Amino acid sequence: MSTDSPKTYSIKNYGCQMNVYDGERMAEMFESQGMTPADEKANADLVVLNTCHIREKAAEKVYSEIGRLRRKDGSSPVIAVAGCVAQAEGGEISRRAPEVDIVVGPQAYHNLPEMVAAVGRGERVVDLDLPGLDKFGKLPARRKQAPSAFLTVQEGCDKFCTYCVVPYTRGAEISRGWSELIDEAKAIVDAGAAEITLLGQNVNAWDGEDDKGQLQGLDGLIRALDKIPGLRRIRYMTSHPNDMTEGLIAAHGDVEKLMPFLHLPVQSGSDRILKAMNRSHSRDSYLRILDRVRTVRPDIAFSGDFIVGFPGETE
Repeated sequence: MSTDSPKTYSIKNYGCQMNVYDGERMAEMFESQGMTPADEKANADLVVLNTCHIREKAAEKVYSEIGRLRRKDGSSPVIAVAGCVAQAEGGEISRRAPEVDIVVGPQAYHNLPEMVAAVGRGERVVDLDLPGLDKFGKLPARRKQAPSAFLTVQEGCDKFCTYCVVPYTRGAEISRGWSELIDEAKAIVDAGAAEITLLGQNVNAWDGEDDKGQLQGLDGLIRALDKIPGLRRIRYMTSHPNDMTEGLIAAHGDVEKLMPFLHLPVQSGSDRILKAMNRSHSRDSYLRILDRVRTVRPDIAFSGDFIVGFPGETE
């Protein structure tokens, strides 16, 4: 650990698209503090490991990566472990890997500049608070964008599938406000993006009041984004079958900018296994959703997630 103020940074994102979005926002935050991206991770003054806890052995991979950051002279950069492994492992990371200076959960990364400053004073910092969506209002304005950009609209999950850690690492389902999403989308387009992918652990659970005080679902938000000049394509992921409303299905037929693609995880084709997974939908209800979407958008492409070898599953 160096007590000098870091001048360069490197961010390694693991896992989902939301981590990619979070990593981009961290980069914007560091650059607003005058830092620049390092040419190579090994040369960075500050390394952020933005972790994912969905895959098996995710934590072990992080500890291996921490070990690789140790330099030949015995020194290390300032190391921050962020994301869902940080939330799940908590203070255990600091105990097991004393070279880690910062442990920060996915809802608290907006505090990273203050944490880095604390490290400069010789402190080690753990922040695993889940304060809703306060972080978004404290992040800097969006900067230059690639042609395709991510926009997080919803975080957390209330579904509690028996195989999934997300409700414990990202917290309860919560939706960002209408106006801030419209404003951020406009800023993304102004910065150069032609396509926006809306993100959420259950993105189609998004809801909120529009600027007229009317309650809207994700379809209403998509229809509002459709009116932004310069935005050419809209996508969204990842969805839950229980939140595929009639309004959202209709949007696939009505909104030209909404791309003909739907990622809708099913996880199993067996009602018995779906019940054991606590998925709360059936094989037939899932297939009926696909039929309804095909009715309004015949050329739509589907993708899904499937778990093979779930406990209790037969050969």
